[in-house]
Amino acid sequence: MSELKTLPTDASVEEFLNAVPHSGRRADGIELDALLRDRTSSAPVMWGPSIVGYDRYTYVNTTKKPADWPIIGFSPRKANLTLYIMPGFAERPDLMDGLGKCKTSVSCLYLNRLADVDRDRLTALIDWSIKTMRERYGVS
Repeated sequence: MSELKTLPTDASVEEFLNAVPHSGRRADGIELDALLRDRTSSAPVMWGPSIVGYDRYTYVNTTKKPADWPIIGFSPRKANLTLYIMPGFAERPDLMDGLGKCKTSVSCLYLNRLADVDRDRLTALIDWSIKTMRERYGVS
């Protein structure tokens, strides 16, 4: 059976973000880090080489083994800024309507730039996601 490859590391979040090659993506990553630190009241941890995660929860993965994952996180990828909204988006169309220029998949919110989205709606979506994950998984 394959083991989960994306695990928490001791790598520095600050060094990772400061090394993002694209200046706009780097600035957005630093700004998003500050927002998520504030909203979660927790220090971030690098998960694998490119995901910045906050808090963690344990779920049962496809191999029927418990696995940990951040309750919220992001990655300043080359193509976009990816924000991991673990509860997904189906429950909150009210927050998605009017959010701005973005794409979604199951639990990923893809942004070209933070400036493309309504900051109040984004913050409300982040707050809802954190609260939902903490309630569902007993994270305090």
